[in-house]
Amino acid sequence: MREFILYSRTGRTDSRFPNLREGGRLDVVYQSVLMSLFRSHAIRRNVTFHALLGGPPNPPLELIVEGEKLRDVRTDEKTWEDILRRVLSGREHPGITLRKNSLQHLVKEKTNIFVLEESGESINTIDLGSDPVFVLGDQVGLPKKDEDFVLRYGKKVSIGEKAYLASACICIINYILDRREG
Repeated sequence: MREFILYSRTGRTDSRFPNLREGGRLDVVYQSVLMSLFRSHAIRRNVTFHALLGGPPNPPLELIVEGEKLRDVRTDEKTWEDILRRVLSGREHPGITLRKNSLQHLVKEKTNIFVLEESGESINTIDLGSDPVFVLGDQVGLPKKDEDFVLRYGKKVSIGEKAYLASACICIINYILDRREG
């Protein structure tokens, strides 16, 4: 099992948004879900994705997408806009849940945590163990106080010296883990 936690500072916590981008950058959440859970013609059943939504009106909310249970999805943005709107309005979708939760509380529930940071130890030299959990910031990054908190439970890891989009980081990590498993 592998898990990804995306901290979305501005992601809306209700269904009132005209599109994903204007929904507090829910487009970043959508792109990260895609890179976490989808391969060509398949869903990664061994992945759970968490988005901590910090936008109005009711933060923080945790959006959980479980590959093992996810059904009735496609990869296009319109499908995910509809799914996110449905879930954020209190309705259900197979494999997706929503709960009131904070990044700090979620991190305390996990073990084997790695925070993505350019200055971290190279992912190529680290033993990631079993069931790694990767924490990433959104387009702005993790707030310093939250990063410091998470680092009490985990360590910094880097995929390189350059900054990449959160979704690209997830794709690269999946590639690295797939190669190590295969």
